[in-house]
This record gives sequence, structure tokens and C-alpha cells, in this order.
Amino acid sequence: MALLEIENVTRRFGSMTAVNGVSLSIEAGEFFTLLGPSGCGKTTLLRMIAGFDPPDGGRIVLAGQDLTHVPPERRPVRTVFQSYALFPHMTVAANVAFPLKMAKVAATEIPARVAAALEDVRLQPFANRFPHELSGGQRQRVAIGRALVTKPQVMLLDEPLAALDAKLRGEMQIELINLQKEVGITFIYVTHDQTEALALSHRIAVMNQGRIEQLDEPSKIYSFPTNRFVADFIGECNILSATVTGCDAGMCDLDLAGIGSVRATARDGALRPGLTGALALRPEKIAINAPGPAPADEHNHLTGRVMDFLYQGDVTIYRVELASGSRLEAMRPNSASGRARFFDVGDQVDVAWKFDAGHFLVE
Repeated sequence: MALLEIENVTRRFGSMTAVNGVSLSIEAGEFFTLLGPSGCGKTTLLRMIAGFDPPDGGRIVLAGQDLTHVPPERRPVRTVFQSYALFPHMTVAANVAFPLKMAKVAATEIPARVAAALEDVRLQPFANRFPHELSGGQRQRVAIGRALVTKPQVMLLDEPLAALDAKLRGEMQIELINLQKEVGITFIYVTHDQTEALALSHRIAVMNQGRIEQLDEPSKIYSFPTNRFVADFIGECNILSATVTGCDAGMCDLDLAGIGSVRATARDGALRPGLTGALALRPEKIAINAPGPAPADEHNHLTGRVMDFLYQGDVTIYRVELASGSRLEAMRPNSASGRARFFDVGDQVDVAWKFDAGHFLVE
């Protein structure tokens, strides 16, 4: 049995339905992420788990106990907010001790439990400092330590890294992964950052307009999106309208609108001629080369010219206009430091990809 069961939960604000009949199960010790754009319902769902917002329908069950109408302070759940909500006039140790005092824990127990929580988040040397004397990453760890000190069954994190700069955010992602492994508590994490979700999570629920579009492991969501929304939202992706024209022995022929005929692996045995949908094709799956004979291991081969490019340090993303007028994005690793690139705007290029590089999305 899963640790947390969300059963057909709905939340409305007037005529707007923020969360629409969501059901999911979260296992003990899992790092689970709710991912989606602003307004998709992910924070509202988190607030219902915390008890801050009551659901208009459905149930929330934790370890067999129905928490649907249990107030927040009586739930074995703690929340870390984006702002951290630390008390500026209290030391680190006092901030961490605060929820224990509110819970009327015996005064003799508090110092040992605070010390253990500070050890978990590696802040023992900072116990007597005040929040303004800490870095952003240290303040975030204080907020996590304060949540851990009450030994919750579930930790809720509402975009806790959003206010940090890119370098510190990357460092804190690694710290969060390691911390979650060490303490073994279930983390439910809310973010709109796809890269962050892919890096941190055991499983991801991609939300859109109050519903879950796809729930799976990060690698499967990235490589095998179930629909256009997920393919477009998770990372960069070429989404090409397609019609199945034939299938045979695990392969299918697709007619791409404005491009022509290509071949793809028929991962879905239900594909049949006449079926319409889209081919989702990641830029890193497309090889881009100077004009010449098609590589033997690249099965779909087209020609075009570079319309634009985006240099990103380790890779360059090229936007290529094909002979038909359609456009593709292709990614190529950079082999030298500095502003190194292989092609310039206007250069003629070939683009190619293997049969199994794309994923057909049924509409």
C-alpha cells in the first residue's frame, strides 16, 4: 500500500476549477514532483495535502488515515515555502526549535532534537547565527531543518529553489537529493522548472489545467511523452504533424506535413494507416552535417539551410529551414571552448535521424 493516496481530489475557486479529479499514489521514501506551468494546479494540490486548502471533493489518505478534514497542525506533514518564512529575530537553533515548542515538546528533549536536525542539514556550526548572516542556500537548509525536526512522514516543498541563482540552484539540487536519501522521508516537490524536476525526482506528475497529463519516471516522460503538451513542455522538442501511411514488422511510414515521408519505429502496436498525430523529435536526436552522402546509420535524411543558432556553451542549437519551408531544431555538441560553432546563418546543411529517434503521439 502506498504511503499517500490522493483519491479523485477536486478544488474550485468560484467558477474556476484549480484541481480537477486528481488521483495518484506516492510511495514511502519517494522523491515525487508535481510539475507544470503557472496556474496548472500543482501548488493548490500541495496546499490540500498540507491542509491549508480543503478539497471540494475526494479524499487524502496518509498511512491509512483519512486526513481530508484534519487541520494542518495535526497532520504529520511539514511544508518548506519558497520564501523560507524564517523568523529574522531568532537564531538558526531557535528557528529550528520553534515547532517543537509549539507542539509542547518537553524542554529537556528540544536541544538534542534541534542538534540532530541541524546535523541532518549540515548547519551545526551556524546554530547561533541569525538568518541575515546566512547565504540563500543556508537559509533554505534552515527551513528544511525546521521541517525535519518534528519527524514528519511527508515533506512538502513549494518551489524552494526558485529564488536562488543558477549556480547555487544546481548545488542545492544535489544537496536535496543527498538529504532526501539520508533522512529517508517522502518529499513532494512543486516546480515549474522541467530541468529541476528531471534531475531531482523518482517520479513526476506533469499537470495542466488542473489535471495530470502524465505520471512516470523522468526518463520515460522525457523520451516517451504521451501527448503534445508533455512533449512541448518537457525540454526542447520538434513536434511535427504526421499521418501514418503504412506499418510493417515493427516499422511505420509517416507523412510529415510540409516535409514528406519518413520512417519510424512503431512502438505502439495499435498504429495503423490513416492514423493522425505528431512525431515528437528531440533536437539532440537530429544529426546536423555539411552537405554530403547520408550517413549509413541515419535513416531519415533531409537538406536545408541554417536560419539561426543559439550557442549554449557545451552545445549549439541550430534552427534549420528545410527545402519544403518547414523548420527543425537540431543540436550539436561544441568540441572547442569559446564561441566555437560549426555552421553559420545561411549555410547549407543536411539533417538526419534514426528510425527510433522520434516518438509518435496519437491525437
